[in-house]
Amino acid sequence: MTTVGFFIHPALLFFAGMVALPLLRGVWRQALLLLVPLLALAAVSLSAPGLYGQFEIHGLTLCFGRVDRLALVFANVFALMAFIGAIYGLHLGDPWQQAAAMGYVGSALGCVFAGDYLTLFLFWEGLMIFSAALVFLRRSDRAMAAGYRYVLVHVTGGLLLLAGILLRFHQEGTIAFSALDPELAGPAQYLILAGFLLNAAVPPLHAWLPDAYGSATVVGSVFMCAYTTKTAVYALIRSFAGFEILILLGVIMALYGVVYAVLENDARRLLSYHIISQVGYMVAGVGIGTELAINGACAHAYAHILYKGLLFMGVGSVLHVTGRSRFSELGGLWKYMPWTLVFTLVGGLSISAFPLFSGFVSKSMIISGAWENHLQWAALGLTLASAGTFLHTGLKVPYFIWFWREEPPFAPPRGEAPLNMIVAMALASYYCILIGVRPGVLYRLLPFAVDYQPYTGTHVMASLQILLFTMLGFFLLIRKLYPEPKIGLDLDWFYRRGGAVFATFCRNVVRMVDDRLVRNLHRALFLPLLRAMAGLSSWNDRRVVDAAVDGSAVAVLRLGQWLRLFMQPGILSRYVARTLAVLAGTILLALCIR
Repeated sequence: MTTVGFFIHPALLFFAGMVALPLLRGVWRQALLLLVPLLALAAVSLSAPGLYGQFEIHGLTLCFGRVDRLALVFANVFALMAFIGAIYGLHLGDPWQQAAAMGYVGSALGCVFAGDYLTLFLFWEGLMIFSAALVFLRRSDRAMAAGYRYVLVHVTGGLLLLAGILLRFHQEGTIAFSALDPELAGPAQYLILAGFLLNAAVPPLHAWLPDAYGSATVVGSVFMCAYTTKTAVYALIRSFAGFEILILLGVIMALYGVVYAVLENDARRLLSYHIISQVGYMVAGVGIGTELAINGACAHAYAHILYKGLLFMGVGSVLHVTGRSRFSELGGLWKYMPWTLVFTLVGGLSISAFPLFSGFVSKSMIISGAWENHLQWAALGLTLASAGTFLHTGLKVPYFIWFWREEPPFAPPRGEAPLNMIVAMALASYYCILIGVRPGVLYRLLPFAVDYQPYTGTHVMASLQILLFTMLGFFLLIRKLYPEPKIGLDLDWFYRRGGAVFATFCRNVVRMVDDRLVRNLHRALFLPLLRAMAGLSSWNDRRVVDAAVDGSAVAVLRLGQWLRLFMQPGILSRYVARTLAVLAGTILLALCIR
């Protein structure tokens, strides 16, 4: 039932800003960049719970504006991070990058307020399109390749989601975006879950994240770290709370991301791997499914968006000033970029759950939820991952960017990043400390009433012990952690190598079959038969038939050439992805109609 109240969909503000932005110049464009997220923040804060924007289409009820406490907490932080990110990108002269960021935020907000799966799917695909643009707009060979792979992976996730939506509608006659019962879960529900898990970067469906986030533009990576995975977390909370498989997956994510982050040499890829780890806490909280755990997942998503954005802004500022993001090429910058160092330290302490910083009051809610639910193995696994977080993000990142050399191994920078970048980092740092010092500011936004006190003597002392012993281990084993310019192998190795083997097979075997078998069969058997059936006598007519028959052999050869180019992003994106999407969608639609 629709509730009468105030609601302006904040996504409309961002889409309108996206359209207007390229038409403006100078101070007018900068004013619009700041005005849109501020208006969105006001719209979210004034929104009354209820259902808005409902439409009946061919018997289906679409809802573009379901407003409740769960939607509002995510919408609030999405709009807040959009404002901080807009300040960070004010210096950009590329309106297309800023417009893509606005479209990206608008798509995330559209997902948050979606009341049905078709509306969700519409904005879900918008997330993919605009985030891929933020990768492509870096305009480097590495970014183009990473962007194409990003598109292909997320097209696959979108197809899984769409297949689940259609099958669920076929079975239950509903497209409502609502909680699903774990006891009644079937193929449709698990297809939807797979689509969500891909966007949440759950291993082994995760390699797209460090690949794309480490290759995006400086400003683009700040936006990307905030929205795609957290939108997936929101969708999991909305539909799959209490699915116990998510507890195991979340703990695996938390530990897996920490291990790869410790091994990584590139700062932005390290932070990207650690997104996987931090989202693992949220996924585990969703799997636990209690009010405390769900509150913890929401609180940690809120805190994570701010401190992870701050960390990406810090290393992005270093990349902007020095042109470098690999630890092996950095060091000695503390004299030249002190403010960036301070703000990055705030982000590192926040993500490490240091007392008086935001991660301390959010991450602990999930671990407490695991203890209360007698999931000791999950609580211990998440606690172990927290120690690894401090090791690489709280210690490794600042040490190897700013301290491990006396002077940088290149001409020292002339100063800090542009003022707007410093202001954005200062604002994000303020919120990281505010939430840590006054957790009630965050707890009041959560979907359930909060009866949790993070600052107990036991919790503070246990956390400090873990952090201090981790610090001791870091400095004792620091030589083992020195960065080396190596290539890290992840699970994407299997499909990359598999693609190369498949391409070799197509190039050799398919081509050989075409040359030695298909052409000979056509010439020896089918060509005389067609000539006889057609009753052709003139040389010109025979030549036409020869060309037509040989055309099928050429088609086979052309197929082999396409398959040989399977892993090349340009060919792949234009032909394979589009063909697979249309074919799979057609088959699924036919099954549903049947």
